[in-house]
Amino acid sequence: MKGNNKKILTMEITDADPSKQWSLEVLKQFRLIFKATQQHSQSVETKYGVTSAQLWAMWELSKTPGLKVTDLAKAMSIHHSTACSLLDKLAKKSLIVRERVSQDQRVVTVNLTTQGVDLIDHAPLAPQGILQHALFDIPENVLKSLATNLDVLVKTMEIKDEEAAMQPINPISDRIIHEKVR
Repeated sequence: MKGNNKKILTMEITDADPSKQWSLEVLKQFRLIFKATQQHSQSVETKYGVTSAQLWAMWELSKTPGLKVTDLAKAMSIHHSTACSLLDKLAKKSLIVRERVSQDQRVVTVNLTTQGVDLIDHAPLAPQGILQHALFDIPENVLKSLATNLDVLVKTMEIKDEEAAMQPINPISDRIIHEKVR
């Protein structure tokens, strides 16, 4: 079936200007990735009441109980402040608990509550998100090539918002959920 999808995509663009054929092929691949990521995120939010990023954070906490906020941020490749915001929302839902276990009161560890553990136990097979899950499964040489080629695209697009690289992919739906709660 997957092979058929590839043939359909290629056949649709063969009538296009030959100089644009590969640009259009790549555009369609990005659309597939974005659509699948959005659908996964919507499914997670509908079934579990948390965003994909929140579920990923909970999954990291289930793998490493007592994780420090800084270490969670590193594991998810997000800013410390973004991790804190995710955790605030999870705490309001009684899915995590923060503890200061050190004499240094700035050090905060995080654990799942019983309710959080139950949610993770029923979570989808790719709780960190389908894109991240796929990226973690790709061989290193392919990832290096992909990173190099995507860097060319980012530079060509003249993207200036480097902070966006340290935020979850789907923050828009997170805001929508937050606004619905108000």
